[in-house]
Amino acid sequence: MTNRERFIRTLKCEKIGGQVPTFELVFFLTMEAFGKVHPSHRFYAQWDQMSYEEQKLHIEDMADLYLDIAKRYGHSAIFIQPDKELYLGRPADLNVTQWLLETIREKSGDEYFLMMHGDPTWAIPDGNSMMDFSVQMYEEPEVLNEKSKRRLEQSLDFAAKLDQKGHLLDGFALCSDYCFNTNPFFSCEQFDEFIVPYLKDVLTEYRRMGYYSIKHSDGNILPILKQIADCKPDAIHSLDPQAKVSLTEARKIVGEDIALIGNVNCGLLQTGTDEECRQDILRSLREGMESGKGYVFATSNCAYTGMPLKRNEMMIDIWREYGNYDRQ
Repeated sequence: MTNRERFIRTLKCEKIGGQVPTFELVFFLTMEAFGKVHPSHRFYAQWDQMSYEEQKLHIEDMADLYLDIAKRYGHSAIFIQPDKELYLGRPADLNVTQWLLETIREKSGDEYFLMMHGDPTWAIPDGNSMMDFSVQMYEEPEVLNEKSKRRLEQSLDFAAKLDQKGHLLDGFALCSDYCFNTNPFFSCEQFDEFIVPYLKDVLTEYRRMGYYSIKHSDGNILPILKQIADCKPDAIHSLDPQAKVSLTEARKIVGEDIALIGNVNCGLLQTGTDEECRQDILRSLREGMESGKGYVFATSNCAYTGMPLKRNEMMIDIWREYGNYDRQ
């Protein structure tokens, strides 16, 4: 099987045998590992001022870098970040996204599962807008829901247009964070009102178009995990142990038909001892592999700037040795 096929079968919670799939939502350590600026940082510079030839060189280089990351660290999936618009709350540039995806496919065929951000639901507001957003949930809920409808329509319109370009993208990672380390930002009732209808609709429509969906949130998602699971994502990421989220407890809540991704403690990878990291990585593998299916090995966030590269590489070495269903 290709890496893509193994990843898809894992998202379907089918038994695959052999090595457990792995990937990172983002691998930001590209300067240290490859001597290259991470792709997501390039669009914040002078993309719109570049000539076509310079843009083409960047697209080629970014595609190569995504593939180099996947090859070196055994990733089955690649999360692309095609432009800054996604992080400003607007849809990505369709042409740039298509260009990058086509280039990766030309270089690698269908070897890897390709995904990008595609979450129209509200995340925790930043500090500048949190008070206003909180007040609006109580005083103007209809305004927020109208905005949610427009955000949903934009996401589905983008997905449909990309789908018309051919089978370039396999799925979306829905990256709106809902939770702090202690509890969700939204109460269960607020989550039902402001998130669930739109999360359910976007997941249903993505599936109808042939896309897979991975719902991401850091923090303590346990109080709302059943609500998320009932919306039927294909997988849930990142199952944050720094917020006391365990793979075993998450599996009990979501059942056997939703894949689980993550749970290696990022905090330990950054500041713990080697032995603490080793034991946590082994714990994550042991708990994730227990059912023999539906598990993707990953950190509880991403390989973020500031994480020691040697710790990421230690994690991958342990995964290569112990993350094999046939050697349990």
